[in-house]
Amino acid sequence: MISEPRQAFNKQYSAAAYSQYCSYFQQQYPNAIHFRLAETPVFISNTFVNTALATCEHIIDMLVHPNFNQLSQPALPAQFVVPNQSDHPEFLCFDFGICSSLTGEIAPQLVEMQGFPSLFAFQVLMDEAMQHSYQLPQLFTPYLNNFNKETYLHLLKTLILGNEIPESVVLLELFPNKQKTRIDFYCTQQFTGVAIVCLTELVEENNQLFYIRNHQKIRIKRIYNRIVFDELAQQTPDIQSLAHLLFKPLEVSWVVHPNWFYRISKYLLPYIKHNNVPEAFFVNELTEIPENLENFVLKPLFSFGGQGVVMHVTPQHLTQINHPEHWILQKKVTYAPCIPSPDGVPSKAEVRFFYFWPPDSPRPIAVGNLARLTKGEMIGVGYNQDSHWVGGSIAYFPQ
Repeated sequence: MISEPRQAFNKQYSAAAYSQYCSYFQQQYPNAIHFRLAETPVFISNTFVNTALATCEHIIDMLVHPNFNQLSQPALPAQFVVPNQSDHPEFLCFDFGICSSLTGEIAPQLVEMQGFPSLFAFQVLMDEAMQHSYQLPQLFTPYLNNFNKETYLHLLKTLILGNEIPESVVLLELFPNKQKTRIDFYCTQQFTGVAIVCLTELVEENNQLFYIRNHQKIRIKRIYNRIVFDELAQQTPDIQSLAHLLFKPLEVSWVVHPNWFYRISKYLLPYIKHNNVPEAFFVNELTEIPENLENFVLKPLFSFGGQGVVMHVTPQHLTQINHPEHWILQKKVTYAPCIPSPDGVPSKAEVRFFYFWPPDSPRPIAVGNLARLTKGEMIGVGYNQDSHWVGGSIAYFPQ
């Protein structure tokens, strides 16, 4: 971490500035945020960033290998396979914990990855709010690889729209106005012009999709997919029945195609051998239960938002799993209490690096980030909300 901007921020921080920061979102999107906003950004050194991005490139080598589809094929649940998979995902995310190494140094450790969108548009607004409300250090940026707000948004819009006009592209979600992340949907709509459409609003005719706006039926040619298909299995039978149309050979393009959510996920962790990637095992491949279970965390492969994660694993947890092939044991990492806070209890943090993959590029490109702060065991905006200096945030790097 970088001490100088941290000390300067903490010295000038005030509750009034934080209130102004929160008001910035409220003024533009009233009552749209239903997760906690952390009071502070995270200031990260180029050494940390370069190490994390080098780890990402190691994983991307696997993704671009000709045998990747064969390797990841078992990750696809038969009931959720969608036809017409794209050549590659337009968006990728890699989550790194800011951790303490065995020698006491701060180092990134990969927690998980996803071939799925994140809060790409909202983080632009978050940077604006930070700049508006706080005195941030000069020559620091939340963007990577020389991107800035304008070039980042241009590429985001280009990838979401593809070759279609905004009217023919929809951001598809399940009950979007009830999702905790809905402010990102509203920002995306503002930046790109696409419509926000609920699964229940889709109209299908001869493998073509439509939505209704102002009593007009509009053809959908491209879907910016925000539905986590695993969430569909938790819905009522009538909603699950509606979802069946998504698995038909529809005349639409997807961004990101739903199959990538499974292919690029925690499923890959046992295959990755790298110093900055904690060791992981498929539970069904364990020949014996490890004696040091306290050093592992048990994770369902395709859950989201930390759901289903078991922090304190017992042998009973392993023996009672119904589908052990859908779970991994991952070596625990030690999050560093590296962000001093006014109450004297330092926060821990995780950084998600955003990658965009243009159609003419052989590899995805790192472009931006989000950060999440905690003072508890679990990282995520849904945890320890009664604390201070926890919640959603953004990281800044020296230019």
